[in-house]
Amino acid sequence: MIKVHHLNNSRSQRVLWLLEELGLDYEVVRYQRDPVTNLAPPELLKVHPLGKSPVISDGDMVIAESGTIMEYIARVRGGGRFVPKESAANYWDYMHWMHYAEGSAMLPLLLSLYTSRLGEAAAPLGPRITSEIMNHFGYMNTALATRPFFAGDEFSVCDMQMSFPIEAFSSGGKLAAFSNLDSFLKRIHARPAYARALERGGLYTIGT
Repeated sequence: MIKVHHLNNSRSQRVLWLLEELGLDYEVVRYQRDPVTNLAPPELLKVHPLGKSPVISDGDMVIAESGTIMEYIARVRGGGRFVPKESAANYWDYMHWMHYAEGSAMLPLLLSLYTSRLGEAAAPLGPRITSEIMNHFGYMNTALATRPFFAGDEFSVCDMQMSFPIEAFSSGGKLAAFSNLDSFLKRIHARPAYARALERGGLYTIGT
């Protein structure tokens, strides 16, 4: 059985969501962020050298990095459900969004988060970071102008992967200027498996 080392308010929530979509049995091992630093607890270092979440174990295998975890679960344990076939016209589009979620979309959001703690010292960086955020979210919003999901008409794992940066940005009503992304969040939040994953994972305040 897959064991999910689950940190509250983290990327591991979408791992639970995928497992619920696939109807797979799994165990949740819970970890709580430090209430002062908001960092993961040191106990996660016993699971993986980086001490971060998500991490899963499946038998003797320990797998980190959310994109790798999502691909492993969908392809190996889920029989390829919610993943386009390699011969499909949208396969490489799917792969683009799987990697884009963490490779490009999250970077300006993280820069905004970290520099916000520097006060006035971060002021020179503010315009550039804001410009990058608007550039990326404009790109995502345009991608959904003619289709309901990132890889086309069908829901896929890349939509789960993309959910986290969009949810992170949506806090405080920031999606008002990106109506396609706002509609996308409403669609995925209405999925029964999403709701079940919230029940299993506990408190998740990122964009919900």
